[in-house]
Amino acid sequence: MFDRGVPSMCYGLRGLVYFQIDLRGSRTDLHSGSFGGAVANPAMVLAQMLAQMKDRGGRIKIPGFYDDVVALTDEERTAWATLPFNEKKYKKEFGIPKLFGETGYTTLERTWARPTFEINGLLSGFTGEGAKTVLPAVAMAKVSMRLVPNQLPDKIAKLFEDHVTKIAPKTVELKVTRMHGGKPWMTSYDNPFVQAAARAIERGFGKPPVLTREGGSIPVVSTFQEELGLPSVLFGVGLPDENAHAPNEKLDVGNFHNGIIASSILYEEIASIGAPA
Repeated sequence: MFDRGVPSMCYGLRGLVYFQIDLRGSRTDLHSGSFGGAVANPAMVLAQMLAQMKDRGGRIKIPGFYDDVVALTDEERTAWATLPFNEKKYKKEFGIPKLFGETGYTTLERTWARPTFEINGLLSGFTGEGAKTVLPAVAMAKVSMRLVPNQLPDKIAKLFEDHVTKIAPKTVELKVTRMHGGKPWMTSYDNPFVQAAARAIERGFGKPPVLTREGGSIPVVSTFQEELGLPSVLFGVGLPDENAHAPNEKLDVGNFHNGIIASSILYEEIASIGAPA
């Protein structure tokens, strides 16, 4: 749901590609005094490579990355601008000192309808307490890219692999591993099944839902739609502050109960449509 007391219908999800990057600069860790300045430091090389993935305006620099991106419609931008989104509350709730994202887009547009490149994890060298003057042998990063319609995971993965291979210096050995991914998804919000769900939510929650997209990824939603030839319908009752994928993940009991009611009504609404041609 968009917010507490704001039932929502999600008609779009971002896709995903996920990679691990491994660099090796020597057979074993080295003494940074004896070897520093003569041997490339994989941690530094990795930092330099990752820094080349975006410009200062938040735009991804992988060649061809934006070629297939479906632009936001004026209708969507106007509708999203009317949603009760408060940036000050957003920053305070999640402890964010200042928001950052691709220039020319609002926070909702960036998270719902624009692709991303993110570093999900880094590992290299000595990370324990105290000091140890090590020149690490290896460095690793886990990175992901959220995709939007009509970006294809395999195509974006190949563009990324080509780019990383090109910018990696000869001073390190490079290994790039595809971890997993999934397609983005979007359905027409005026199709009869989405409209049936909207009516069910209105009856279950007492007010009509707002139309939204979501920045996360659920690859099977696209698979269902492609394989069955029917529009997928997302019917969620979670809230943004329920710590999804984090400690103390929870669910509002009132939304849970209203969701049960709305779900039962949904079957009635779909039955009233009749079988598709």
